[in-house]
Amino acid sequence: MPEKVIATAAALELIEELKREHGAMMFHQSGGCCDNSAANCYLPGEITIGAGDVYLGEIGGCPFYIGKSQYEYWKHTQLIIDVVEGHGGTFSLEGATGKAFHTRSRLFSDAEMAEIIVDNDR
Repeated sequence: MPEKVIATAAALELIEELKREHGAMMFHQSGGCCDNSAANCYLPGEITIGAGDVYLGEIGGCPFYIGKSQYEYWKHTQLIIDVVEGHGGTFSLEGATGKAFHTRSRLFSDAEMAEIIVDNDR
């Protein structure tokens, strides 16, 4: 089955750097507002994950979630977490590094979507 979220080499490198400094972390794809629409990195417990969130998978050994309503818009895409120079969301752990996680996406092929639908029906 295709992965719903993946990370580039640059993102994995930054994740490892942050894990050395902070330990365990998690990601949540922001739905807008204060932090635009960005993948934000948090320490466990800094954000509450609940019934309104969807688990997409892991990147760099860290769980990755997205809000259910935003997932409905993006469920046909694979999220690709990358890194750009600059400051991202003020709430995200990488803020002080001068780098920011950046979400890109690509459409799943028809065959990939069929696999995802079958898996979701199990």
